[in-house]
Amino acid sequence: MNALDQDLQEINASVVRMLSLVREETELAKRALIDADIQAAETCIQNDNAVDELMTRLEQRILVVIARRQPAARDLRFLGAMYRALADIERAGDYAVHVARAGAELAQKPPLKKYNDTKRILDILSTMTETTISALAESSMDKAKEAHSMDKEIDDLYEQIQRELLTYMMEDKNTITTATKLLSVGRNLERLGDHLENVNEHIMFWLTNERIEGYPD
Repeated sequence: MNALDQDLQEINASVVRMLSLVREETELAKRALIDADIQAAETCIQNDNAVDELMTRLEQRILVVIARRQPAARDLRFLGAMYRALADIERAGDYAVHVARAGAELAQKPPLKKYNDTKRILDILSTMTETTISALAESSMDKAKEAHSMDKEIDDLYEQIQRELLTYMMEDKNTITTATKLLSVGRNLERLGDHLENVNEHIMFWLTNERIEGYPD
């Protein structure tokens, strides 16, 4: 294995590690919200520092590899795709933290409703992240497409949550504060899914050299 191949392998493993940390954050956010686990919320917030630090190191590493190794074609495309994916992964972690914090706040009062749809979104996000990890680790276009497609169900569930919570607020003004917080949770989870969707678009671009519809220039 030459020096460039070693660099690419290590960067791939580090991005997988970053995604794994976000998956852990999402699970902690789920415990904070669904189980009213305040300690899980605190751990999620602490873990986000590791994601931020890893992003900073990887950004620098990728730029150094490009400058020193002067990669071409697929290798350069990989490095560029991973560089762009880092910001999406980091933002996904941030949204998990927002949900964890909201979970800690909501734990202080009786739940407005059962979080069935929200729990379903969290379950999908966990599977989506795991499938994204597989797509990257295995250089799998099929896995990237599979993960990418999961965002549609998240969007549908978020719309359902919005309708239900708006009904609560219209029927009882005393629910407005809690319902607004839950709307924010739904929005944060929807945005988390969007960023994972973006990561898979970056992976697909790396593997095919083709930009799918909606991929930013």
